[in-house]
Amino acid sequence: MSAVQQRAVQSLLLIAPVVDELGARFAKAGHEIALVGGPVRDILLGRGSKDLDFATSAHPEVIERLLSGWADHIWDIGKAFGTIGCRKGEWVLEITTYRSESYDPTSRKPEVAYGDSLEGDLARRDFAMNAMAVRLPGHTFVDPYGGLEDVARQTIRTPGTPEDSFSDDPLRMMRAARFAAQLGFTPDPAVVAAMTAMAERITIVSAERVRDELVKLVCSDHPRIGLDLLVSTGLAKHVLPELPALQLAEDEHHRHKDVYQHSLTVLDQAIELESRLSVPTPDFVVRFAALIHDIGKPKTRRFEGARKVTFHHHDVVGAKLARKRMKALRFSNEQIDQVGKLVELHLRFHGYGTGEWTDSAVRRYVRDAGDELERLHVLTRADCTTRNKRKADALRAAYDDLEARIERLKEQEELDALRPDLDGNQIMEILGIPPGREVGQAYKFLMELRLDQGPLGEEAAREELLRWWSERT
Repeated sequence: MSAVQQRAVQSLLLIAPVVDELGARFAKAGHEIALVGGPVRDILLGRGSKDLDFATSAHPEVIERLLSGWADHIWDIGKAFGTIGCRKGEWVLEITTYRSESYDPTSRKPEVAYGDSLEGDLARRDFAMNAMAVRLPGHTFVDPYGGLEDVARQTIRTPGTPEDSFSDDPLRMMRAARFAAQLGFTPDPAVVAAMTAMAERITIVSAERVRDELVKLVCSDHPRIGLDLLVSTGLAKHVLPELPALQLAEDEHHRHKDVYQHSLTVLDQAIELESRLSVPTPDFVVRFAALIHDIGKPKTRRFEGARKVTFHHHDVVGAKLARKRMKALRFSNEQIDQVGKLVELHLRFHGYGTGEWTDSAVRRYVRDAGDELERLHVLTRADCTTRNKRKADALRAAYDDLEARIERLKEQEELDALRPDLDGNQIMEILGIPPGREVGQAYKFLMELRLDQGPLGEEAAREELLRWWSERT
């Protein structure tokens, strides 16, 4: 080994005694095992985590047997692909039999076959920086494709030709974009050329795998870099076509080169504001909503006069498009509803002006946002990308005022539990009616009254209900 490789191994093996314990256990049973892939790369970058990947000559049933009695917990969810997972103390380990996998041109599922050597296993990996290993327990550094140099140069390069690599698994093209965003590495020109030429091949990959890679990219440190790469290579046209479509829509104030660049800026600003959220970050929901909040603009663009461009109702249209795309990508119903609501409401604040909203309008804003109010605060603030400092300051001040009013009303009226002064059972008792549509109509009337006037108290609400009922009948 070179001096650089020796130092690399020394830094790698500072991570945990668990590595040598595992190596000794497999060696005693006559099987090879090595720390491989992303963990090797990340530890060299000082990005160590508690998740470790290993490759071994042992088959899954043997791996399970060797882990039994040593690991704290074992799971076999990836057994069909040769992977057994376990937990040992604070460490999470995934151990996979040497393998190779490829795609049939018309298949959405990889064909997995066991390999017979570490070098063969490394040859099938996506990028050279992920094709490094440390044999255990002997600490031999294995780097047949120059991954260490690529890490030093911050380059994304494939072990063989990019065309062969992406043909074997087209998702690797998206992974290249994700690593660019995650690590700040630059794809080799040959990698970019192959991504561009083979972009359509991503369509054979399952929606679930595409979704998972997209989530990782959006939640990376610098998603703008990866998203730009998806768009420039043509991959986005197949996985998120609404994004490159934004390049066709000039915004109505002519402040941005196109709505696409504006959307990326909103994403950047939403990331900066994430610390305002009480949910764990990075938060995919607010980031994705920021990215696609204007996807309704291309469909709603209208020209009025020589320089006037409008996008009326792009919020409503955009919400429908967002839900449709996320459904196609197999996102959960919860995430679809969350992002859809944010896209639909992202313009609502612009009617606030300098505080002209009544308390009733503020209550409706809170009611309509529901559980997404906190995220809507972030998205609305991030959507201010004007270069006019005076206007930007005025918008921030107006939103500060709106948030302060919401907090005051919350303290006074318990807005988080916004509901009428009377419930369904009380309505039926007061009006003497059975369960049915009329109870729902009465409840809706009382809810509108609550939003308009604030808390009335049960007695006043009863009087209003009886008045409404007598006028109705």
